[in-house]
Amino acid sequence: MITAQDIDRTIRFQGGGLPVVSVYLSVPVDPADRAALPTRLSALLHQIRPLTADESLGREQRMSLRGDIEALEARASEEMWTRGTVALFSCSGRGMFEEFHLPRRTRDRVMADAAPWVRPMLAVLDEYHRYCVAVVDRAASWIWEVYQDEIREVERTRDEFPRKPDFAAWFTEYRVRNRAEELSKRHFRAVATRLADLFRTGAPELLIIGGHRHEVAPFLAFLPDDLRARVAGTFTLDPGTATPDDIRKHADHVIERYERDEERRMVAELFEKAESGGPAAAGLRDSLWAGTVAAAGTLAVQDGATARGVACDRDGWLAPSGATCPLCGTPTRRTEDILDELAETVIDEGGSVKHVRAETRLRDHLAAVSLRFPLPARPDTAPAPAG
Repeated sequence: MITAQDIDRTIRFQGGGLPVVSVYLSVPVDPADRAALPTRLSALLHQIRPLTADESLGREQRMSLRGDIEALEARASEEMWTRGTVALFSCSGRGMFEEFHLPRRTRDRVMADAAPWVRPMLAVLDEYHRYCVAVVDRAASWIWEVYQDEIREVERTRDEFPRKPDFAAWFTEYRVRNRAEELSKRHFRAVATRLADLFRTGAPELLIIGGHRHEVAPFLAFLPDDLRARVAGTFTLDPGTATPDDIRKHADHVIERYERDEERRMVAELFEKAESGGPAAAGLRDSLWAGTVAAAGTLAVQDGATARGVACDRDGWLAPSGATCPLCGTPTRRTEDILDELAETVIDEGGSVKHVRAETRLRDHLAAVSLRFPLPARPDTAPAPAG
């Protein structure tokens, strides 16, 4: 599981004068195609090999780069990664090597710079919620952390509680029931405090609560207001017989509903702003123009959709069609998926991408973006100069 500490450690790393090599290598879905990964990585690293003999760099820098290339190629030869993207960061001269598996495929790329190039990784991870699942009853609790395809048990506790509220004789039953109720409240309060402490670290984004229906509702009342606002939903199950698989399946259903609702709200807001002249653009052509001029803040794109288009490798022009670039006049390059080109452009310019699976207006319009600044007139729509 990728932890916040792992990401923070990578972001904060500085080479201290030595370059850091960052590699993103997409891993095919078909395992038979993965045998070519070492060859593909070697071809990618060929882009930075000349730096190992560049006399403008110091000897220590060149030696570190050589060590990076050797370490990266060695890693590719010994590992069969699963589908998605593997992100690798190396600075051999400082003993640094980090590896992250991303759940979605991205464009292959390599960069040697003073610090790790983490922007593509953060853009992918931004699409996935990290959340806590708390299963509670009157005397026990189980807390799990879920991120991408992994679930990790954080802790389980059991507090003092009478085994049966009516075990005593009739003349002490009322007092025993009161005692049981007080212990239950104390337990709920302790679990709520523990969850608040976990969220204070900033790692989890959402909270899901499970348990008996008659115990989940009272427990929610003990959560602080700011934590209650992060509750994505609840589910019902018997904590005494539930397995980790049961908990994961229930939590998956909750987060699925939450994410689809979140997508519908986001898309509706983007279209409302676009149609009222606000800081947003909707539709493929305007979204591509927003990507071209680096105006896109957040791109919402229909998950699984593809669209043919053209791109200019000289100045970044993106459009549904056109034989020549209206910005520089050079021939454009045809692409089978201009949406993928747009997503990578937005990420490279520091924006974020949301792949929308819910049923929204994107089914017909494919893409919408929030804007950092108003879009200038497109060259293909600007009026011809007078005269």
